[in-house]
Amino acid sequence: MSTDPCDACGTPVKIRGGIGDFWSFFGGSDDAEGMLLTFDSDDSEHLLCYDCIEKLPDEPTAADVSALE
Repeated sequence: MSTDPCDACGTPVKIRGGIGDFWSFFGGSDDAEGMLLTFDSDDSEHLLCYDCIEKLPDEPTAADVSALE
């Protein structure tokens, strides 16, 4: 499992996928620490940790993500 920084706060976010997750995939472990949000309005993508996602409103926009930064 690799990590990338959260686009808002910079905290390392674990990314699932790749050969490193092969055995944990079958074990049912889901220890990813964030989510990639994609906005159709401007085709932007933002990797955010769960703490920053919780700070967003119910219907977030790319502007809301920028406000976290």
